[in-house]
Amino acid sequence: MALNCLPGMETSAISVLKRAVELDHSSRFQESLVCYQEGIQLLIDVLKAVKDDSKKVHYREKIKGYMDRAEQIKLHLNKVKEEGKYHEQIRITDNATGFSYENLFKPYIREGLTEVWVEDPYIRHVHQLYNFLRFCEMLLKAKCDVKIIHLLTSQDEDSASLQVSALAEIKQSLQNQNVCLDIAYSSTIHDREIRFDNGWIIKIGRGLDYFKKPKGRFSIGYCDYDLRECHETTVDVFHTKHTRKT
Repeated sequence: MALNCLPGMETSAISVLKRAVELDHSSRFQESLVCYQEGIQLLIDVLKAVKDDSKKVHYREKIKGYMDRAEQIKLHLNKVKEEGKYHEQIRITDNATGFSYENLFKPYIREGLTEVWVEDPYIRHVHQLYNFLRFCEMLLKAKCDVKIIHLLTSQDEDSASLQVSALAEIKQSLQNQNVCLDIAYSSTIHDREIRFDNGWIIKIGRGLDYFKKPKGRFSIGYCDYDLRECHETTVDVFHTKHTRKT
């Protein structure tokens, strides 16, 4: 590995580990654990590349400290999961950025995820259908092996035709990726909830529809949803050993 790459590698490691510590201090432990693990791997790559013995000692000490903290968090998470007491709350403030589906769901889709349930009454209009499509794309790119996605939503008489045809197209497109989309409708659904068969349950106050409309077709955030401004909402994360199947 070229030595001229070291400054960039060190900067990346510092940035990720700084985020891990911030999340740790905010008691967002599952997210912090993911950042610790990524940051530690970056530091290990740096350690392999440095030649100076004193720097090697420095990095080994840093890695050990972060690994010890990551192990403490992992033990804590396993304990509260086992007891069924896990609850984490993430507050998305008005106009906040950095909350793409990839960033929000990443900590919860790394553990053998194969089946997903989405309950959201507002997967009806064009931008909401695109939100659901984007969520499905995120699952396909993630480090998991999703085979079935269940969607329970409601229908609007004025947009029913568009909704049905759009969801049929998404269903066919997912089928081409060897993923089954099961679609059901309810006239009484109100709550919004996403469940993963690895035990994680994510409840977003606004469901998947928490992004603001971009200021223009060529404005920052139109394509990259990490840069898209959000509506204020609350995300509650739970974990259970028994994920409801229906």
